[in-house]
Amino acid sequence: MVKRVLIIATNGFEQSELMEPRKLLEAAGIKTTLASPTAGKIRGWNHGEWGEAVTVDKDIEEVSADDFDALLLPGGQMNPDILRMDDRVIELIENFDSDGKPIAAICHAPWLLIEADLVHGRTVTGWPSIHTDLENAGADVVDQEVAIDGNLITSRKPDDIPAFTQALIEALEAADEDEDEDEDEDPEDAEEGETEEL
Repeated sequence: MVKRVLIIATNGFEQSELMEPRKLLEAAGIKTTLASPTAGKIRGWNHGEWGEAVTVDKDIEEVSADDFDALLLPGGQMNPDILRMDDRVIELIENFDSDGKPIAAICHAPWLLIEADLVHGRTVTGWPSIHTDLENAGADVVDQEVAIDGNLITSRKPDDIPAFTQALIEALEAADEDEDEDEDEDPEDAEEGETEEL
């Protein structure tokens, strides 16, 4: 079954942190959907100035965590700062987490994880200027290209994109393997085990 990744972004997203992971995911056969509170097109931020515009696939109100296997949150300073004020965005992040689905956040995007109250006691990374914010929210902050703690995948900057995206792909593949193991389990054996416990 084709895996589906939801990307949430708005104007001011770091261009490379949306475009490059999306391209790598699609090349790996993973379907991506871009959702935003902003309709039509949103424009990226690229090397200190406005960059390319991308078409939004879905309004943020039209998507549900139930329809996707993972969540990708690009950074950029403006993008997550706007999104963390949107209750629906935070609700979606919380839903992905409660379902145990991978959430990949890069650069300034871990701000959104703070807003969703997901970083306390977790090992994460992010852009250097938000390390204090993460620490104040109770996170164990590390300086490495990818930090993986349970379903959270975080990275620091555009240079980390290859490792960041690969970590997300591997998380999706691991979820596939878990599903296959569940399907291979003999229902009769499971029933017998339940009977013995009774």
